[in-house]
Amino acid sequence: MAEQRGDERSTADVRGSTGVRGSAQGLGRAEGLGSVGPGESRRGAARPEEARAWDDLVTTARRTVSDGLVVGTSGNVSVRVGDTVLVTPSGVPYDRLTPDDVTGVDLDGRQVLGTLVPTSELPMHLAVYRTTGALAVVHTHAVHATAVSTLVTELPLIHYMAAALGGPVRVAPYAPYGSDELAENTLRALSGRSGCLLQNHGTLTHGSTLAQAYDRTAQLEWMCRLWLTASSVPGLTPSLLSREQLTEVEERLRGYGQRG
Repeated sequence: MAEQRGDERSTADVRGSTGVRGSAQGLGRAEGLGSVGPGESRRGAARPEEARAWDDLVTTARRTVSDGLVVGTSGNVSVRVGDTVLVTPSGVPYDRLTPDDVTGVDLDGRQVLGTLVPTSELPMHLAVYRTTGALAVVHTHAVHATAVSTLVTELPLIHYMAAALGGPVRVAPYAPYGSDELAENTLRALSGRSGCLLQNHGTLTHGSTLAQAYDRTAQLEWMCRLWLTASSVPGLTPSLLSREQLTEVEERLRGYGQRG
């Protein structure tokens, strides 16, 4: 969701089955964050590994803009460091983020690092971390992927790179941004997958690193663009892969790349 609101609200500490209900939205500073303690903010006192992860997160967030996957402050990025989830803050342009803006929450959604209000999509990010082995999540409003999300319930098997996401890419049914319902729909669409489309909304991918999660986002957008392009040729229908052909690719991908 594009997070443009300017109100200041404290991060809600209301937990749901999949995420944090009513996470704070809008540009501002989280209120009521005191000294270091359980569930309390460490403000700018990021540990070295968190500072490094924050730098990578900001670089990735800026890349989503430069590569045309988001506009303005739409979309969001997160990375897990131990039991802390670093997230892009709500409503802050990525080119304005600095090392002092590091924003982190625990797995229950309590803000433990920084003072900027976390992304409104926090419930969706936390749901992924709680239920998968993900260490990074990238959410975008990529144009072609979002267009496809309005047309089908599953991306047709137009290319074998669907295997890199775990199989046919599902579309999570629409729900309001920032809601537990959206988080739950996303988890169902992600079952056995590392990426999905969000109906009338965008994309979400996860991985063991920010680089991997981002690459999966870029591949998903490319496949959506490919299908839309092939489908637009009058009088012709694109050929699609069978599930058996995709399974063969999955086997091949297990041995792909350098062995160290």
